[in-house]
Amino acid sequence: MTIGEVLAEINDEFPEVRASKIRFLEEKGLITPRRTPAGYRKYSHTDIERLRFILSVQRDQYLPLRVIKDYLDAVDAGQHPESLPGGLRFEPRSVSEQLAQEIAGHARPLTRSELIGTTGADEQLIAGLEANKLIWPTDSGRYTEHALKVVRAAMVLSTHGFEARHLRPFRMMADRELGLIEQATAGLKNSAQTTAASQREEIARDISQACLELHAAVIGAEIAEATDE
Repeated sequence: MTIGEVLAEINDEFPEVRASKIRFLEEKGLITPRRTPAGYRKYSHTDIERLRFILSVQRDQYLPLRVIKDYLDAVDAGQHPESLPGGLRFEPRSVSEQLAQEIAGHARPLTRSELIGTTGADEQLIAGLEANKLIWPTDSGRYTEHALKVVRAAMVLSTHGFEARHLRPFRMMADRELGLIEQATAGLKNSAQTTAASQREEIARDISQACLELHAAVIGAEIAEATDE
């Protein structure tokens, strides 16, 4: 979802919240929407549930952002911190199974040095991946779990002699798949905002999964044929 769609989604519960508030929370590291190659923010349902939690405890418990962030950082790290004042907890399982998986895998955003330290990558690889638009930092200069996955995959490929510049085709393939998604969802632009956003996300997931399966099947067939020769 765009930031405007997020505001529409939470308007009934938090009518006073403006885009500037959401951007402020991002700057403080409490939420981390992914960024498109063009730099636009895209919010998932996980981000929205996290935002609702933050706004709720701020409004109902008057908790400072520092306390909320420390709590959420502990949850992101897989810890089980004590409930916040008022007995509030951020429980992925109270949302949905799919969302629980998303939240459970939503790691704390990493600084550049943490990304390098966690993956064992060097500065040259990170810079190369950025140059080829395979990873990019958020406004706060941190890297999401998606960037972490890209770097780890690039590290595996580097053991086979591939450098970041060799991975540029993956960016091109992703752009083509995004084009398919845009084409498939173009007719929803005039639909009700909240409904359209939900439908677009569902279609995007379907297309993305189908593309992954298609790619794996084609590569698998070629490998099988080559090994049979």
